[in-house]
Amino acid sequence: MRAQSTLKTHAALFDRMSQALGLDLQEQAIAGHLAFDEISEAVLRCSRCAHPRQCSARLAQLEGGAADPALVDAPDYCRNRDLLGYLKEEGGV
Repeated sequence: MRAQSTLKTHAALFDRMSQALGLDLQEQAIAGHLAFDEISEAVLRCSRCAHPRQCSARLAQLEGGAADPALVDAPDYCRNRDLLGYLKEEGGV
C-alpha cells in the first residue's frame, strides 16, 4: 500500500512540475514527443528522488505566483530535468 501511495505522490509531483514548466503531458504524448511508457518511467525516476518536500515547496511557490513557464526550469536535483528540458524544447515553451 505504501508503494502505491508513493507512486501517486510522485505522479502528482511530476505532473505539477510539468505544468509549472508550461507542459501538457497528454499533448506531448499526442504530438509524439513523449511515449506513454516514458511517463511511467519518469514517475518511477521521481519516486527515487530524495527531495520531494523541497520539490513540493518549490511548486507551491511557482503555482502561487505569476512565474512565466518559459523562464522556469526543473531544479538541479530533479531526476527528470533532462526529459523536461527536452520537452520544453520540442514543445516550443
